Amino acid sequence: MSDKLTKIEIITRPTKFDELKAELAKIGVSGITVSNVLGCGLQKGLTQIYRGTARQIDMHERIKIEIVVCKVPVQSVVDVAKRVLRTGKPGDGKIFIYEIANAIKIRTGEEGCDALQNDEA
Repeated sequence: MSDKLTKIEIITRPTKFDELKAELAKIGVSGITVSNVLGCGLQKGLTQIYRGTARQIDMHERIKIEIVVCKVPVQSVVDVAKRVLRTGKPGDGKIFIYEIANAIKIRTGEEGCDALQNDEA
């Protein structure tokens, strides 16, 4: 395994996901995993009245997008995410970057970059 594997994790609002997915495909990102998550941060919560009691709601709906790249430059993914997701308001999200030791495609046993490549089967 000679090429470096990198995981990019993006946590952001769900509203711009379709645009982000389309822009990532243009730079060669072929596989992503998306989860619905809740999070809190610098954004203020809102107060709702539930059965006569005021409750502070400070958890916000977000999506977590996980991408593992080898041949696609990490900086290209980061640049696309920043360009598409930035509104300049709190809640735009965060990008986390991790080194990956290995990836293994269960079906074929391929490892490293080969495990990330799509094949016709």
